[in-house]
Amino acid sequence: QVQLVESGGGLVQAGDSLILSCVTSGRTIGIFSMGWFRQAPGKEREFVAAISRNAIKTSYVDSVKGRFTISRDNAKNTVYLQMISLKPEDTANYYCAAANSASFISVWPEDSAYDYWGQGTQVTVSS
Repeated sequence: QVQLVESGGGLVQAGDSLILSCVTSGRTIGIFSMGWFRQAPGKEREFVAAISRNAIKTSYVDSVKGRFTISRDNAKNTVYLQMISLKPEDTANYYCAAANSASFISVWPEDSAYDYWGQGTQVTVSS
């Protein structure tokens, strides 16, 4: 049973920073391509960032490029999302996801590519 547990969310002001963490258990994270998604109230779930198994490739939605950084520590079974210069429009529940991947370099922005999901951590950015 693979489980993903996110942490690090909270209430911050515009311009602040946060680091989200996602710890996996049940399987080593090294076999997964990882992603972060978010969902704001009344909106569909949105791709935020993804990282390949070997961390060589990353992908970001345009709205977070230059502000968010995805990284992973396979030894700690953890993937991170560093967020700086937060904006009110970043307010959402942030989900970590894992995709079984034979490729070491693939990243996927489509949520249908992911096999496992966490419960989410809420990020609220006040103006």
